[in-house]
Amino acid sequence: MQQKELVLNEIMLPNKANWAGNIHGGEIMKMMDSAAFAVASRYCRGNVVTARVDELIFHQPVKVGDLVTCNVKIIFTGKTSLEVKTTILGDELKEGHSPMLVLSAFITMVALDRNGKPTSVPELEINDDQEAKEFANALNRYTLRKKSGKRAKELVN
Repeated sequence: MQQKELVLNEIMLPNKANWAGNIHGGEIMKMMDSAAFAVASRYCRGNVVTARVDELIFHQPVKVGDLVTCNVKIIFTGKTSLEVKTTILGDELKEGHSPMLVLSAFITMVALDRNGKPTSVPELEINDDQEAKEFANALNRYTLRKKSGKRAKELVN
């Protein structure tokens, strides 16, 4: 069975925050991109790069001391690219609240060969109705992007 999911956890420390104690959005985005890289690289058994981030939506702020959990899942594969669904939850450990949705996004990763050129990715195995629905939605986004001509530039060494 293909490993297409990964969870990354991190306690947010002061070095990632502004003067008011809020974690910089870029720090959360970096965590999201790192997790997407890890799951896609493991899935492809090689190097991948971020080609696109769609529908990046910040839902809640993250504070110093919060536990951030980044859930990533490959939901679509094309010829050389994959789409990774990313959900980040924030857990206010001091207050004891339930984890809340912080950020959600779809990230397109492109697999690269040893020469830095796009290479084929393994076909995605669909195991249930939810995965079939996610795949269909991702295929729709992929098709709309192709029709509109809004694709990432060709990768150049």
